[in-house]
This record gives sequence, C-alpha cells and structure tokens, in this order.
Amino acid sequence: MTPVLVFDIETVPDVAGLRTLLDLPAELPDAEVAEVAFHQRRAQTGGDFLQLHVQRVVAISCVMRAGETWKVWSVGAPADAEKTLIQNFFNGIEKYTPQLVSWNGSGFDLPVLHYRGLVHGVSAARYWDQGEDDREFKWNNYISRYHARHLDLMDLLALYQPRANAPLDALARLCGLPGKLGMDGKQVWGAYQAGRIADIRHYCETDVVNTYLLYLRFQLLRGVLDEKGHAAEVDLVRRSLAALPDAHWGEYLSAWAGSSAAAA
Repeated sequence: MTPVLVFDIETVPDVAGLRTLLDLPAELPDAEVAEVAFHQRRAQTGGDFLQLHVQRVVAISCVMRAGETWKVWSVGAPADAEKTLIQNFFNGIEKYTPQLVSWNGSGFDLPVLHYRGLVHGVSAARYWDQGEDDREFKWNNYISRYHARHLDLMDLLALYQPRANAPLDALARLCGLPGKLGMDGKQVWGAYQAGRIADIRHYCETDVVNTYLLYLRFQLLRGVLDEKGHAAEVDLVRRSLAALPDAHWGEYLSAWAGSSAAAA
C-alpha cells in the first residue's frame, strides 16, 4: 500500500528578505520590518497577507500512514534552519514516494515550499519528476494539478473553483473534529516573536491531524473506505494520540470528545 503523507506548514514574514527587497536598514527591528511590509501590502490589496515568496517556513508537520503504522510529528528540531526543514521534508518524499494530502496545499503550502526551496538551494528530484526519470510520473506526478500524487482536499472538494473553497477549521468542526486549537494562522507571527516555536509546532500538528481525519472522511465519501473501515481508521488515530505524552494531544482528544457535532 502506498504510504499516505499529510502535511501542513506554518510561516512568518521573511524579515531578512524583506530588508533586501524593501531596501530597509539592517538596524531596523524585525517587528518594524514586518510592519512596513504589512503596511505596503494593505495599501496594495486591502489586507496584510504577504506574498508567498516572502513567507519564511518555521514549521512543517506531517501525518504518515504506512503499513500498520500511524504517526504524527513536526519535521526536524525547533531550532533548525528553514533550509533544513524544507530539505528534510523533500527527503521524505524522495525516500517513500508517498501519496501527499493537504488542505490548500496547491494554493499555499507547496508554492511556499517551492519558492523557499529555490532561495535556499534545496534538492527535490523525486518531487519534481514529471516523467524524465520515472515514466510513471509522466501520467501521475506531484506537480500537475489534476494528477493524484498530491491530493489537495480543499481544491478538489471545491471542484477547483476558488469561490467554493471552505476553511479547514469550519469543515473540521462540521465533521465533529476539534478544529483549530491554541492559535490560528494570524497569531503565528506574534507567537514566533515571543519565542513560542514549540506552540507553533503543536498548533501545526493539530491542524495536520484535522486534515488527515477529513481525508478519512473523504475516503468514506468516495467509497474507498466503508463505515467499518472508516471507524477502524479513526479509532487508530484516537489510540495513537492517546499514547503520546504531549499535553496538546490530551487537549485535542478532550475537545474531540466534547464536540457537539456528530463524531467523526
């Protein structure tokens, strides 16, 4: 069975890059550099969401389902450089050639990883193969939008119509899952400035578990899993999380058990 790898990233402004692009002085504090960029972005678009090439990756979290095993983790160590995180992620694809699953991975996570990998000189031969090295990848690869090696659940469920997109938190909660815990994407920059990288990684991990559980529900929807098989897979997730010592998993399981919606 092909391993399934669900992934999610968290980012902050690339203040070093912004200093270069905006020609800002080296002594200007990071927070002020970011605020200059936010101000310019608000003037251009009405919002302060920065362009993807100036988003610095600070966490990549994954769920892997392979054989009889299920695991959730964040790539690398909290102090690892951005290049190390990105290279390690692509090394996993090189090793396992998994089925990638994301929520809005085509619209955000993967383009960010592309740009930042380019900036840092990352190597990702297997990921970028479109049939040059493996003929099977000509017909099914990670890059082409309608190929299956990367399944962007949000994009597919919306039938590739941006106006039909749904947020992960809302769909998770409608399906009886906890949704976002601890923070949301808008709070990541503040948490990073406060040195709360562990909290950011934990938040990213809970998001990737939400995505995996929605993937299981999608497999039920499309008939890959029947009700019994779906229930068994969900139970595996519950048991696996219950065995983990980190406090955020206890909070996640409590929130899941307390959901007012139908259990996933």
